Amino acid sequence: MKILPGGSTVFHPEERGRVMTGSGREGVVLSLVNNKGGVGKTTTAVNLSASLASDGGRVLLVDLDGQGSASRSLGLDREDLYPGVAEAMLEGLPLREAVKGSYIPGLDVLAGSMNLVSTDVFLADVEGREFVLRSALEPALEDYDFIVMDCPTSLGLLTVNALTSSHYIILPVTPDYLGFEGLLNLMEAVDMTREGVGKAAGLLGIVLTLADYRVRVTKDIGEMIRSRFGRHVFNTEIRVNVKLKEAPSHGRSIFDYDGGSRGADDYRRLSAEVQNRIRQDRI
Repeated sequence: MKILPGGSTVFHPEERGRVMTGSGREGVVLSLVNNKGGVGKTTTAVNLSASLASDGGRVLLVDLDGQGSASRSLGLDREDLYPGVAEAMLEGLPLREAVKGSYIPGLDVLAGSMNLVSTDVFLADVEGREFVLRSALEPALEDYDFIVMDCPTSLGLLTVNALTSSHYIILPVTPDYLGFEGLLNLMEAVDMTREGVGKAAGLLGIVLTLADYRVRVTKDIGEMIRSRFGRHVFNTEIRVNVKLKEAPSHGRSIFDYDGGSRGADDYRRLSAEVQNRIRQDRI
């Protein structure tokens, strides 16, 4: 697998501080970020994308996970993962040749695959390596209202590329002790990344996921997070729901698997809140 045609990116050093503005008809780019697994990040990326599409938006879900979990959650078969985001980033494959349609009208997928696993190694010596994904996505900005990226559970080059490509980040976090401690570390790491590569995505919000109020500590930690981060925490919480766990194995969003479940209700509310925050920020 080659890096890019000619062995370099299309970005120039003077562009490193510039973030895509979303002006005119350009879409809004969101990244779901957490370097801790098991926090509902992929579930949130998939169902937020599905809800945005059901509201009439043109949505591209970018799966940056080498396992292709978000892609498989929407019913893509293993062979459908190729070509995908790795080929668009590392081989310069035109985006239109890598994007797949999903079964949901208005929702397309740029699939993740095992070809992403060695991205850090492939990009290590590439000038402007923090902006390769932004280059790949730029032709799609006028084709979509929203581009939603499911970042890997690490803060390596793929996540850095997502941060420099995005307008906003959303941080899913579980309301438990380790989730709270991990959130503090994650916020610090994101700030360090911004300082290292220049201006990058702003925080749209923190969303509490897998909230189980049968466990007493959930309420206590949830209140701690809200006290510490205030308005940055979404009002909507994603409650524990068995239907959310079952839906990916059927290749369906929660809305199509069980649209009457509380998981579906929670993600509808989160989608509305996300859109409202974006509108308010852009007034």
